[in-house]
Amino acid sequence: MKRFRVLYSAQAVDQLEALYLYIAEDTGPDRAAGYVDAIADYCDGLETFPHRGQRRDGIRPGLRLIGFRRRVTIAFTVEDVSVTILGVFYGGQDVEAALQAEDP
Repeated sequence: MKRFRVLYSAQAVDQLEALYLYIAEDTGPDRAAGYVDAIADYCDGLETFPHRGQRRDGIRPGLRLIGFRRRVTIAFTVEDVSVTILGVFYGGQDVEAALQAEDP
C-alpha cells in the first residue's frame, strides 16, 4: 500500500496553535491538547487513502475538504507522494474566502 507524506503549511500550524489556545482558555490545556492532537492524528491518517473528502477545484485547483467531528474543516491537496494540509478551520469559519484569498 502506497503511503503519502503528510505536510502542514505554516497557516495550518498557526490555526492548530490558535485553536489550542482558544479551547485551553475555555476548558483547560488537557482537553485542548487532546482535541488538537485528535485533529493532527486525523490529518496524519491521510497518509493512506488521501483522496477522501470533497474536491473543490472551483476554489483552488486540487483542493479537497474533509470534515472532522462536525466542527472542523480540513483543507488539503494531494500530490504524487505527499498530502499538504493547507488549513484547519474551526466552527463556521469561511473556508472558501480564506483559501481564495491565498495564492495557489
